[in-house]
Amino acid sequence: MQADITKPDEVATAVSSVIERFGGLDIVVNNAGIGIYHPVESTSYGDWQTAWRQTIDTNLHGPANVCFCVARHMIESGGGRIVNVTSRGAFRGEPTKPAYGASKAGLNSLSQSLAVALAPHNIFLGVVAPGFVNTELTADRLEGKEGDEIRAQSPLNRVAEPEEVAHAVLFLCSEGSEFTTGTIIDLNGASYLRG
Repeated sequence: MQADITKPDEVATAVSSVIERFGGLDIVVNNAGIGIYHPVESTSYGDWQTAWRQTIDTNLHGPANVCFCVARHMIESGGGRIVNVTSRGAFRGEPTKPAYGASKAGLNSLSQSLAVALAPHNIFLGVVAPGFVNTELTADRLEGKEGDEIRAQSPLNRVAEPEEVAHAVLFLCSEGSEFTTGTIIDLNGASYLRG
């Protein structure tokens, strides 16, 4: 099923359709995201506005609407799990994509707010915040001239594999992880450490 996460009506319809089709919804993973380059020194004001609007709509408003729609169902059905995928950029900043860093920081905060609000309803929220991941979206950069520099950000001299991100998501969705609600799992190979 496909839906445009930036359109609130499509989000509500998609969630309702999944619930109807499968008879419920126990686990949701918000993994949609975009990162538009808009460095302040070389971006027009109009392009700056467009980058911010599109990024916040996709990376923050969309997941917030998904969380709302699924939480309402999960409250009625007795509980569930929501995992939001953010980024190390939420902590270290993104100088050429500031809207991306801000949107992911906002999603971290939303996740922790909802973890507190929804815990009494047996709904648990977790966050996975990866650094670079070896995907089709990063392939050009990893294979290009900056690839070695990107890999060298981690003392492991590599980037994450998608399976490693999936493993962290699976943990947060598993029985026995309830007390981690509100947790942000850094998955960046020690490329960025925070206290």
